[in-house]
Formats: sequence, C-alpha cells, structure tokens
Amino acid sequence: MNAVLAHLGISLRLHFRNKMALLYGYLFPLIFLLAFWVLYRYEKVPLLRHMGELLTVAVLGGACFGLPTTLVSERERGVWRRYRLSPVPAGVIVASTVLARYVIILTAGLLQLGLALAVGMTLPEHPFDLLVAFTLVSFAFIGLGLVIATLADNVPAVQALGQCIFLPMLIIGGVAVQLSALPLWAQHVSAFFPGRYAVEALQAAVNGRGFEGSRFSLLALGLTGLAGCLAGAKLFRWDAQQRFAARTGKLWLLPAFAAWVAVGGLAEWRGRIAVAADAETVPAKTANPPPPSVKPAPIPSAPPPPVAVTLPAPVVPPLPPKPEPVWAKITAKDWEGLDYQVPPDHGIVAPMAAADEEPEDFMKEQTDKVRNSLATWPPGSDGDELRCVRNLLYVAAVPDAIQMPVERYLPRVVYNHLVDSYPKEKLLKILTYIALHPMEGPVLDDISDLGVEGAAGDPMLVRERAYLYAIKYIARLSGRIQE
Repeated sequence: MNAVLAHLGISLRLHFRNKMALLYGYLFPLIFLLAFWVLYRYEKVPLLRHMGELLTVAVLGGACFGLPTTLVSERERGVWRRYRLSPVPAGVIVASTVLARYVIILTAGLLQLGLALAVGMTLPEHPFDLLVAFTLVSFAFIGLGLVIATLADNVPAVQALGQCIFLPMLIIGGVAVQLSALPLWAQHVSAFFPGRYAVEALQAAVNGRGFEGSRFSLLALGLTGLAGCLAGAKLFRWDAQQRFAARTGKLWLLPAFAAWVAVGGLAEWRGRIAVAADAETVPAKTANPPPPSVKPAPIPSAPPPPVAVTLPAPVVPPLPPKPEPVWAKITAKDWEGLDYQVPPDHGIVAPMAAADEEPEDFMKEQTDKVRNSLATWPPGSDGDELRCVRNLLYVAAVPDAIQMPVERYLPRVVYNHLVDSYPKEKLLKILTYIALHPMEGPVLDDISDLGVEGAAGDPMLVRERAYLYAIKYIARLSGRIQE
C-alpha cells in the first residue's frame, strides 16, 4: 500500500508539471463547456441537458489522450524499464498509474461540474449515481487508453490513434452531437461506441432516473472497461525497444474489440435502436373467389298491423354553459410581466427572418409549401384554439431544434398565419398562456406532413424553442418590437 501511495503522489506531481497534460486534461474540456454554454445559454437551466456530453469529453481527454501519452513518453525515456527492476511488483506500479489517472479525470469532472453550477445549472438529481456512473465511464475509457498505449510505439502515434477514436465518437458516437440529430444509420453505428453509453449513464444521473434508467449503459461500460484493461495488461510493454509489430500475443486485442461488437449487437437485439417498421403485408386477393354458399332464408309470415302509441314529449334538460377557456383570464399585465430576454432574431437559437426577407431559391419551395398548407393542416386548424396555436408554434420550433436550413423563414410564415387567423387580443392571450405554461400539452416534434422531413426527438428542446417563439410573437403583437 505504501508503494501505491508513493507512486500515486509522484504521478500526480509529474502530471501537474506537464503543460500538455494540463491542456488535454483541463483546458480542452473547459473549451467544450464554454462552447456549449454559448450555444445553449438561453435554455431554462443552462447546460443541464448537456452535462453527460461534457463530462464524457472530460473523461475522453484524460483517458484516451492523457493516459497513453504519459505511458508512452515514460516508456520512451526508460522510466518503465527502471520500474520493472524495482522490488515493487509491476502490477502495483500499473495499478497506481491507473488510479492516478482516475483522480486526475475526477478533478477535471468536478471542475466542469462546478463551473456549470456557477453559470446557473441546478444540482444533479442523483449525486451518488453520478459518481458511480462517472467511475464506470472512467474505467471504460482508461481501458481504451491502455489499448492505445499498447498499440502506439511513440507519442505522435498516440495522437493519431487517439484522434481516430476520439473524432468518430464525438460526431457519430453521441458525444458532441445529440443522437436525435443523427440519421438513422448513424444511430445504429453509435450503438457500437462506448461514448453513447457514457453520455446516457451520466445524463440519467444528472436529470434522469439514475441507475433505473441506465442499467444497460452501465453494464456496457463495465464490459468495455474490463476487456480493455485485460488487453492492455496482457500486452503492456516496458521497453521502448519493444515494437508492437514484433510483439507476440496480439490476439489479446480481440477481447477489447469484441466487447464493442458484443455491446452493439446486444443493443440491436434488445431493440434499443429505433428501426423503422416495415410496411404491413396485405394478403393478395384471389382473382375469382368462389361464391359463398348461401342458404335461402325462410319466408316470414305477414306481421300484425302496427298499433299507434302516443308517447309524451321528451323533457330536454338545458345544456350547461360552455366553460370559459383557460386563456380567457389572461390580461395585459400578464404579457407585460414576461421575460423578454430571448435570443436575437439573427442568432443561431430561435432565429426569425425579417418581414421583408425572402428565402434562398433552394428553400423557397419548401417555405411556400408550408405557407400554403397551414390553413388546412389538421393539427393547426381543427379543435381547441389553444392546442392549434401551440401546434403552430411547433412548426417554427422543430426546424430550429434540428437546425434545418429553413429554420429562419418558417417562424415568420407561422407568425403571419397566426396574425391572419386570430384577432390580436385573443392571440396575445393564447400566446401568453402558452409562455406561462410551456410544459402543458403534448409535443409535436414531427411535421413531415407539411413537407419538412426530420423529427427533433427531444421534446424538451422543442418545448423550449416553442416558448422562445411565443415570446417573440408576443413582443411584436404588443408593440415591444416595431416592424
């Protein structure tokens, strides 16, 4: 135990003296946090929905870059060869190195969490679950880092291998780009990347159901980490003169890659990836079906003549008065008290084209199709007025949530349609009620029947965008914004 603690202290001191290690371990994750805050600063709780992604990036930087870079650079300098000659068992040295890396990753995660709380994020729903999930995520990626250190003969090779794993995991592995924004094929591919399960497990602990909602993800991370650590331990190289190409026992790499395949295959088998249902099979009809055998019905006897019966006139109870709609009590005081601090119209969140701005040629056809279809679109024209207006807000919110090219122009189309369809005072009341109760009613996150293909997949994001557009419409109707 004394040897483990002594080597742990040495590893930590060396780490904090290494500028490159600090860059990958702390500065790189903080750059991601700043970028996410700039992109999503208008959400009701900043960064809450993205902490799984941010914490995964922190682990990736420390485990898949920091750990193998340290191991390979020390191997090149002959440090590990001297460790092997020491009276301390080699496994103790490797274990303390891994433990030191976990402590480094944990401090980076705590730094990210602390800064997120400082900019307005609420406390995680399940702190203990978050610690356990973070530990398993670290274990999985530390195992991957050991495999990278095994494959790389020098530090530049570490950077190349790390990028080959890091970038695909960011883009199609569900780490930097949300799965709901990816095409279906990429969602299937992401099932084979541990980054997806890292984000799911961490996010479930931050604002989800904790362990109850992430059991499969935790199991996948544990299996991935176990396989990676096994391969890294069996193929660990002590001397820089030992090249991987000349190393025997390369079959120990199979468990590491087999774990990724097994996890992805199990996810597909259990139906964790949404697959479009096949069209229903309709049985073909026979060209000339045989006529059914029909028995002749018996001829009934003549009925007796009807007897005239005089019935008293029914008593019709008076209809109850129609209840007043919930938005009818909204007054000017309600919409004057709203928070009008919303993103600008020219920004990337809730953009809105100016009244005289026309779409580009390649977007004009889609915009015109939506404009011509809104009047007869059932979700926006049939039924309760409150529900119709809320559904029309979703027409503006969905393209913004999935960042479609027409996201600037459809909000203006929806606004003009609302102004033409409802009296000004009624529309102000309905929109204000929606802004005051953004969580009511079902979410419409698919408007493909209007010619806009793609579903947002995140109801909370669509609700937030609808809220922002409701505020923008109210500002124009009430005269706060002059156009």
